[in-house]
Amino acid sequence: MFGKLRTSIKVEKIITDDQIRLARFAKAMSHPVRIYVLHLLSSQSCCYSGDLSDVLPIAKSTLSQHLRELKDAGLIQGEIESPKIKYCLNNENWEIAQSLFSNFIKT
Repeated sequence: MFGKLRTSIKVEKIITDDQIRLARFAKAMSHPVRIYVLHLLSSQSCCYSGDLSDVLPIAKSTLSQHLRELKDAGLIQGEIESPKIKYCLNNENWEIAQSLFSNFIKT
């Protein structure tokens, strides 16, 4: 349809930093468990990983992988309160993600 770009140089010139951030956020949000976690955290201040594992029917190791993906994307942050980890939204990045998605959908 648009033809293949022949060099990465051309791609670098047309892909913006906002598009890269939006894609990273979208990738992190690409699983229903992660959407659930974000929804939960957006409706309360914080949540402990143990509480999440009590309500989600998945292995703790799987939950940990989902939380790591959200954290790596900057959508959530974790604070160790031994022996638990408290997770909260990263409000600054959450607002950026909302804005980027909103602007993308409007276009």
